[in-house]
Amino acid sequence: MRHHRAGRRLGRDASHRKALMRTLVTQFLDRERLITTVPKAKELRPFAEKIITLAKRETLHARRQALAVIRKKTVVSKLFETLAPRFADRNGGYCRIVRLGVRKGDAAELAIIELIGSEYQPAKPAKGGKKAAKGEAKKGEAKKSEAKKGKAEAAAGEKKSKTKSKKAEEKPASEEKPKAAKGRGKKTKAEE
Repeated sequence: MRHHRAGRRLGRDASHRKALMRTLVTQFLDRERLITTVPKAKELRPFAEKIITLAKRETLHARRQALAVIRKKTVVSKLFETLAPRFADRNGGYCRIVRLGVRKGDAAELAIIELIGSEYQPAKPAKGGKKAAKGEAKKGEAKKSEAKKGKAEAAAGEKKSKTKSKKAEEKPASEEKPKAAKGRGKKTKAEE
């Protein structure tokens, strides 16, 4: 019986589970939103909330403890500089799990885990400004160059098909050589 055996094994041994949690928490704090299976999300939530609470201490020791768990230094700096101040007045409950349904391939139940207060907004270029205009101009040029490449390839394909059809017209069907009979080296009666 399985009494008093808390936690999920997630089909992994202890070291693999620890590595998985470290990777998940790093990606989660970096993106502030993650799509994963429900059991992984449920295991990730307390792990991530403990790391955020650790960051709220804002001490060198806390930073070093976070670096021992989180794989990227940039994520640790984001954690201490942006996420910890955002949750300074909140005592826990930094994450939300929203169920999505089942995955098509293996019917695993999926969920979104996201930080409270960072509602997901897809990345769009800012309206106005020189940088946004340059980015849009580059995208437009890239589309034009792709269209030119496509037209050039289509023209090359038409030329090849025309040459093939001309060659086919030049050789009448009667001039084609008969194919050799497949045999095992034995001569037929007609050949003898």
